[in-house]
Amino acid sequence: MKHWGSALFPLSILLALTLLTFWLRYATELDEPRRDGKHRHDPDYIVSDVVMRKLDPNGQLKYTLRAVDVRHFPDDDTTDLLKPRLTQQSEKKAPVTMSADKGRLSDDNKRVDLTGNVFIHRPAAGRDEELTASMPDLTVFPDDERAFTKSPVVLTKGNSWVKGVGMQVDNKAQTYLLESQVTGLLDRKPARKTKP
Repeated sequence: MKHWGSALFPLSILLALTLLTFWLRYATELDEPRRDGKHRHDPDYIVSDVVMRKLDPNGQLKYTLRAVDVRHFPDDDTTDLLKPRLTQQSEKKAPVTMSADKGRLSDDNKRVDLTGNVFIHRPAAGRDEELTASMPDLTVFPDDERAFTKSPVVLTKGNSWVKGVGMQVDNKAQTYLLESQVTGLLDRKPARKTKP
């Protein structure tokens, strides 16, 4: 009996160590990455020379979005645009065009993030002079006819120009609000002479 009693203690320690080893193995084992391609960032479709048009409820053209190349990625539901060009129509003023090197369309198609050499252009029309603006990036909400950036901006209208950091654009109201560090030169047109 003494012989079994002295043998049980070392066997119980070995059994406890074995169980602890198995528990540690399963507790610390990392899941091996799946190799099914599900988490790769590859496009599921690529389309070239794309033109997308949005109409208002009355059937009038609201805006046109063009891109040289469109790539949709299913893993994060993003759509990348190459050389996007967004033209926002206006009832009262000339259309405003925003272009860039690259763009990203949100999954609900309500937001366009433009990056790289962003340029805004509104041609001269009637009494309004040509308006241009350049910046490194711009976030556009085409349905709301609004856009904004927190980056440096250079805005020109005719012979006048202003620079600043950050800008809010409201296409409906035709306003361009620079947020900070604004400097510029405003060219005053000569007053009209009236005949006596």
